[in-house]
Amino acid sequence: MSKLNWKTLTKKRGSSTQGVPPGKEALAWVTNTVTLISGERDAVLVDTFLFERQCEELVDWVVESGKNLTTIYVTHAHGDHYFGIKPLLDRFPNARAVATATVVNTIQGQITPEFVKSFWEPRFPGQLPSRFAAPQILDGDTFYLENEELKVVELGHTDTSHTTALYVPSIGLAISGDGVYNGTHLYLAECDEEARNEWLQALDKIELLQPKAVVAGHGVLDPDHSPRHIEETRKYIHDFNATIGTTQTHMEFYEKMLSLYPNRVNPGSLWAAAKVVKP
Repeated sequence: MSKLNWKTLTKKRGSSTQGVPPGKEALAWVTNTVTLISGERDAVLVDTFLFERQCEELVDWVVESGKNLTTIYVTHAHGDHYFGIKPLLDRFPNARAVATATVVNTIQGQITPEFVKSFWEPRFPGQLPSRFAAPQILDGDTFYLENEELKVVELGHTDTSHTTALYVPSIGLAISGDGVYNGTHLYLAECDEEARNEWLQALDKIELLQPKAVVAGHGVLDPDHSPRHIEETRKYIHDFNATIGTTQTHMEFYEKMLSLYPNRVNPGSLWAAAKVVKP
């Protein structure tokens, strides 16, 4: 029997999309979820948060676990998954942050002062960390926690390009990055038809692992980590594709999708995607 355990921490924040039509203000938020996988002594953290305050709370949470953080794995190059690397490394100087080569290269371009100032600061003024760090390139697709295998699963394009999941075979845990969403509108603004098809293929890859639990990067405040969210994410993409063909304007598209998914949080992601597919 595996000696590994895992737990998640979920934090709520505002959407990065501005100018969303009125009517869904109560749902105008999004969460990020991070995962701590622990052995008897050591631990691996998957992804981080966006805001400076939440990153500080994340550091405290890892410290309170009593485990020695050896590795921070970053699933993909969206800032709300890697902005907390620097404070974690400051507290755990012997840990290393790692990601695939493509993710590392993209992050290096995104943590420049110019990019942060032009993209992130206007959306979340005064809430971001002041210093950033990029992960190192992971050699191969496997690393270990107390001799237990942790395997990188290349997903391709999900809500951005070159995303990954992390699978822990000994406990049947799939940490999907942003491959699987839970009760949240998918961020499809970076997806054309080819990319949406690639996302569907990514869901097939996760499903083929036959995981016992699936951690969604974006979900509800009290996520259940059920594998059923794989199929629910797949259905959302199919409905999204069908709605493109049955609507004329971005507002009509937005309202049609809202009628299908009235209770999903973060309609901002849907609004951003609507303006892309129906410009």
